[in-house]
Amino acid sequence: MMHKQGIHIVAVTGSVRPGNFTSKALALVVDEIKQQPDARVKRIDPATTDLPLPGKGQSEDAKQIQKLISEASGVVLATPEYHGSYSSVIKLFIENMGFPSVLAGKPVALLGVAAGQIGAIKALEHLRSVCSHIGAIVLPGPVSVAGVQRLFDEQGRCLDEPTEKRIRGVATTLLDYIRRTVCPRVALEEMARRGETKWMQVVSARS
Repeated sequence: MMHKQGIHIVAVTGSVRPGNFTSKALALVVDEIKQQPDARVKRIDPATTDLPLPGKGQSEDAKQIQKLISEASGVVLATPEYHGSYSSVIKLFIENMGFPSVLAGKPVALLGVAAGQIGAIKALEHLRSVCSHIGAIVLPGPVSVAGVQRLFDEQGRCLDEPTEKRIRGVATTLLDYIRRTVCPRVALEEMARRGETKWMQVVSARS
């Protein structure tokens, strides 16, 4: 959904470990979005959010996030790779997005980080499958970062320029898709609604 303020992105961290590298990588994506004059971003940190286990009811935090997602133009999901898949934190977030999920129909960009040499390929494959299953529009070109523990300092600065450019590319890929695909569609829908309203006003005046 488009807003008067422009494009609205929700970015979700898939780790709750203090000082985790997933958050450091996602911070670059968030910063790239903030630099765009037509975009704004809300970051979700599950470490400070009440997300109940499935079957335990729905929290107020989950309801508020569902509202944010339903009103968002797009979503970024960032996950570490744990035991050959994405984190339980991201899965818990998805479980709390309702059924049918508010992620359905939303453009979603994926970012994965891992300590190993092959990166977060498996995590991103599994996460893509789940997101597609619930109806999200998963964008091509997910970014996998290998050897992440060597790429950031304690202040969160990326020490490798090509890697930083790839990570920031998660933001530009999502924003470019929204500008090319979502914005024109929303504009056409708005024009159609205005035209219908004007037509109804004319008919009412003639009656």
